[in-house]
Order: sequence, then C-alpha cells, then structure tokens
Amino acid sequence: MLVLITLAACATAGYSYWRMQQQPTTNAKAEPAPPPAPVFFALDTFTVNLGDADRVLYIGVTLRLKDEATRARLNEYLPEVRSRLLLLFSRQNAAELSTEAGKQKLIAAIKETLAAPLVAGQPKQVVTDVLYTAFILR
Repeated sequence: MLVLITLAACATAGYSYWRMQQQPTTNAKAEPAPPPAPVFFALDTFTVNLGDADRVLYIGVTLRLKDEATRARLNEYLPEVRSRLLLLFSRQNAAELSTEAGKQKLIAAIKETLAAPLVAGQPKQVVTDVLYTAFILR
C-alpha cells in the first residue's frame, strides 16, 4: 500500500513538473514580426537655379517608399519624376531654404509633388519620407 501511495505521489509530481515546463511555450507571447525592410529610391543630384538672382541649389534626395511596386513605378517614369522635382526646386527661395523650417517645408512639398499619379489611371505614389543626401545653397 505504501508503495502504491509513493508511486501515485511521484506520478503526480512528474505530471505537475511536465505541465509547468510546457506552460511557458504555450502561453509565451508570440514575438512580433520584424518590421519590413525599408524601400529606398535614390535620385541623382539636382543642380537648379533658384528664383533669386545668381543663387544655385545643389540637392540630392533619397525617397523612402511604401513598397517595391512604388519604386518600380517611379523608376519606370523617372524622367517625369525628375521633371516635377526640377520645377519644384526652381520655384524655391534661397532665404527660406537656408532655415530648418524651410527644408522641412520642401520635404512636404516633394511628397505632395510626387503623390499625384504619374499617368492617368495609375494609383498615387506613397512617399513616406524624403531624406537629403546633399544640400548646398550658393
């Protein structure tokens, strides 16, 4: 009888230990998926005469995009993209671009300029961020 009680106690202890070992794996919170790799699109630098007399802007930008499809679309219509940006840059004022607020305002303007569909029937481009890679104002 004593052997039977000892065996039952050992079985209960073994089962309890096994349950405790299994519990963290079933109750563990799933690791959040890593964020998707960023999609960047680097543009060649621009050299643009500004509206001010004898002022030149040398600017390089890299676009952070929503997805690969947007990058493919921008690459396919690269002349249209560069034309839009050249027109935007040439309308800028040197005094405004020399301030931090002016540079931030230009980032917003770049996003807005590139958001419109490149050709009729295509979706809008989603540019999540604009990064300056070169910025010289002379």
